[in-house]
Amino acid sequence: MRNYDLEFLKKFSMVIGFLAVVTLGLILVAYFVNASLERDVPEAVSKRTQARIAPVGAVYAGSTGAANQAAATAAAAAAAAAQVAYGGTLDGSVIFNNLCTGCHTSGAGGAPTMDAAHWASRIPQGLDVLHKHAIEGYTGSTGVMPPKGGNPALTDEQVVATVDWMLDNLN
Repeated sequence: MRNYDLEFLKKFSMVIGFLAVVTLGLILVAYFVNASLERDVPEAVSKRTQARIAPVGAVYAGSTGAANQAAATAAAAAAAAAQVAYGGTLDGSVIFNNLCTGCHTSGAGGAPTMDAAHWASRIPQGLDVLHKHAIEGYTGSTGVMPPKGGNPALTDEQVVATVDWMLDNLN
């Protein structure tokens, strides 16, 4: 190699070395600056984390435990009552007009319409059978009745009240 090639390689190596040192210095400065900053955790992330690590259950012991258990049972009953369809109303007309009218007005799926002729073969079976078929559902040669009219949020009492209302209002 020639002498000026060696000089170039020395200077070029020194420039590369200098740039490497500057790069490492910048990396270290960035690391320490990043480590010194506070982390702001978004509220949604914090809530999700708390929900994920929350205990699944609790141990009830003694009189305090019995009170907590009674409160938990009452809260569960209130939550279940809030999930009842149509606000838990026992007004058969409200439930019929919001749910049952679709099939029992048009006769879809073999549903008896609201005239006495369509109910003539069903009424002699008795109220208990009609209530049972409305609650549990029924598939027969004359048609299909889904359980609770297709709305599982209805209570049995609501279904019975609606069937009774329908029978009282046949044309």
